Amino acid sequence: MSPDLLAPLMFTTLVVVLLAGFPVAFSLAAVAAAFGALGVALGQFNPSFLLAMPLRLQGVFNSDNFLAVPLVVLMGLILERTGVAEDILVALGRLFGRAPGGLLYATIIVGAVLSAITGFVSASIIALGLISLPAMLKAGYDARLATGSIAAAGTLAQMLPPSLVLIVLAEQLEVPLIEVFHAALLPSAILVGLYLLFVLVVTGLRPSLAPPIASAVNASRRQVWLEAAVAAGVPLGLILAILASIYFGIATPTGGGAIGACGALVIGAWRRRLAGGRLSQALTSTGVLCSSVIFLLLGASFFTLVFRGFDGQVWIEGIFKHLPEGQAPFLLTVTLGIFLLGFFLDFFEIAFIVVPLIVPVARKLGVDMVWLTVMVAVILQTSFMHPPFGIALYNLRSVAPATVRTTQMYVGAIPFLAIQLLMVGLLVAFPGLATTQQLQVRATEQEIENALRPAPAEPLPESEPHELEKK
Repeated sequence: MSPDLLAPLMFTTLVVVLLAGFPVAFSLAAVAAAFGALGVALGQFNPSFLLAMPLRLQGVFNSDNFLAVPLVVLMGLILERTGVAEDILVALGRLFGRAPGGLLYATIIVGAVLSAITGFVSASIIALGLISLPAMLKAGYDARLATGSIAAAGTLAQMLPPSLVLIVLAEQLEVPLIEVFHAALLPSAILVGLYLLFVLVVTGLRPSLAPPIASAVNASRRQVWLEAAVAAGVPLGLILAILASIYFGIATPTGGGAIGACGALVIGAWRRRLAGGRLSQALTSTGVLCSSVIFLLLGASFFTLVFRGFDGQVWIEGIFKHLPEGQAPFLLTVTLGIFLLGFFLDFFEIAFIVVPLIVPVARKLGVDMVWLTVMVAVILQTSFMHPPFGIALYNLRSVAPATVRTTQMYVGAIPFLAIQLLMVGLLVAFPGLATTQQLQVRATEQEIENALRPAPAEPLPESEPHELEKK
């Protein structure tokens, strides 16, 4: 067998095995082991190449980014189990309930908070679907607008720091996590602002789609503000404390995750909601989730090592060489491919299998890797919400009442999907929105050279010639 065929055959075999429904982590390891043995038997694979595997394992367990994963996950699960999201929604619903679309504003804000807390699209969607959708339907909200806002708010978990998605992507794209958090913050804020602006315009033109809540109209304004400040201020303060400690260099991402986990425990104890096995459930779920991530990563590391042993990166580069030269065709192909893969694969599968294959090509083309990290997160966010294959819509369908038709959910997602595509266009047109370039005054080389050069000595004033010299 030609050695040039082993890499594409290995990748094709993996795709077939995954589509057959086998567990991803074990499929990666099994395919790598099978093709490694085949390569050794054919004399086309050097077994000593596998000596790098222990170093890869050591790198995985020593990664500062991945050390933050269990802490961030534990924080999110504790806050989810203690009912923080429900408290925020009730308080904000009363606060905004006087205006048309008040529950929509509350849902988007709670979705942003919940996304930052959990870091998982599925967890955010299911929580919002169980908490806010029944309340909106009971208040007479249009089912399309209600489900669309829930799907949009839940997918913010892809890119809103301190998102678990950003942590994993930063590790796979080999970029500093702090820079990724910096770069993702502004696009996330713009996206949330666009969602709120859309709700404001729609409910302003057609208030009947989201009428005011009668109970909120009759409530005391001062009491409503106090409830909202207590319910939403505490978890928001925790998230802001984590981000501020990381951004200003007070704590590392791992330290920020530890602050979040301790803060979640304090909040749960303060509200007396850690009893009844809630803490035990959070710890168990954290262990299961982190174990699955580690197994995925180990399988992907083994697969990537064997794949590169067959010069698979050369095959990938050869595919992109058929495209027109430049960054634009490469980025268009990558974003379109990841967008389509999001219909069928989970985020971790894309992050651990697909993303490492495009990193060498992106670096050769000089692509800003921090910007690419944020772009991949936004593309996956859009893919997960695209009807009819979006995983966010599947999750919402699983908890939505039978009275809400699936077609209503699809129609409701389209306007928010258009906003996400607009965000993609903004990132392409204005890459500075997702980079870490700081506004600093830098001296030019000439200015530095002039500053270091000693000042010339002033010439001494010429004295008048002596009288004898005149003679």
